[in-house]
Amino acid sequence: MKRCLSETFGTFVLVFAGTGAIVVNDLSGGAIGHAGIALTFGLAVMVMILVVGRISGAHLNPAVTVALAVAGRFGWSEVPRYIAAQVVGACAASVMLWILFPTHETLGATLPSGTAAQSLVMELILGFILMFAILMVSAQEPTAAMAIGSVVALEAMFAGPVSGASMNPVRSLAPALISGHLEHLWLYLVAPVIGALLAVPFCICTREAGCCRKTSPSPSS
Repeated sequence: MKRCLSETFGTFVLVFAGTGAIVVNDLSGGAIGHAGIALTFGLAVMVMILVVGRISGAHLNPAVTVALAVAGRFGWSEVPRYIAAQVVGACAASVMLWILFPTHETLGATLPSGTAAQSLVMELILGFILMFAILMVSAQEPTAAMAIGSVVALEAMFAGPVSGASMNPVRSLAPALISGHLEHLWLYLVAPVIGALLAVPFCICTREAGCCRKTSPSPSS
């Protein structure tokens, strides 16, 4: 129960801060800016890894949870509970933003700026890079939070204007459900998971890096 509550809280903070930055930026005439939004997502991930990482591993992302299970670093029996906790946390964050900013149309929902195919490929690659970084950084290393948070900020910085840089199914699911903007939602539910899963065999091919050791749950975005 404690681990699931940690995942709920961590995912709430990630979605509330990250999509909240998008909402506040829109309503304040761009006061935060694109770089500020990207940095907010990265900092939220880094802080939550530091805060709840020792309790739940700070997955905060269903794609990460499933990929860690496939990699043998997380128990399959825990997967449904973790994903449920992440969905609850993300939806609670979007509901809170809707209460605070009822006039905002999308609540930070992820939408492609170009074609769906372009964003699908982009999100797949982003999910792959993020998951590979997570697999390569042990949860016990003090630099894990900084490394993974930096990857999230980096990917949000350059890919945000193209696909929205979701990297996380629940980050896209929650604002889409609460705002009613379900167009292209399938893309953000599928692509990050596929990308994360593809990172697992790629990591196995780099055994000399030691990333395939069975360890405690690794933190993520």
